Amino acid sequence: MATDARQEFGELLERHRAIVFKVAGTYCRHPDDRADLAQEIATQLWRAWPRYDRARSFTTWMYRVALNVAISSLRSRGRRERHVVPLDERVHDVADDRVTDPDGDRRLRTLERFIEQQEPLDRALLLLYLEDRSQREIAEILGISESNVSTKIHRLKQRIRSEP
Repeated sequence: MATDARQEFGELLERHRAIVFKVAGTYCRHPDDRADLAQEIATQLWRAWPRYDRARSFTTWMYRVALNVAISSLRSRGRRERHVVPLDERVHDVADDRVTDPDGDRRLRTLERFIEQQEPLDRALLLLYLEDRSQREIAEILGISESNVSTKIHRLKQRIRSEP
């Protein structure tokens, strides 16, 4: 039975591993820190696996655990040691290839800087919003109400519009 659980977990983790790397990449700048955080997320996912409710979405549960681990890690390192990068390193690769759209590159860099400056919960909210997660799913992952998600997204959009 334990082997079946391990195999099921391993298959799900492999299928959705991009979530782990996106979260780690959102909260850590240095590659070694990203790797450490990704490993810690995977470890905590495994520890939480026996409590996973199969009636719920695996990716929602996975995001919730991963974001909680990342936010806890960020808080424990303290503000002065905070390391962040954009949501996904591939965004840089795409941006570098788009020499025909310098405005797009500028907007992308502005968005990346904006995300880096946000508090951990707002950063998580932006990550999920940019992943096209529904307000219901974001609320479930972050443990806040749907109306709170809507309000926070609206305020974040207003703030980014007012950025110089």
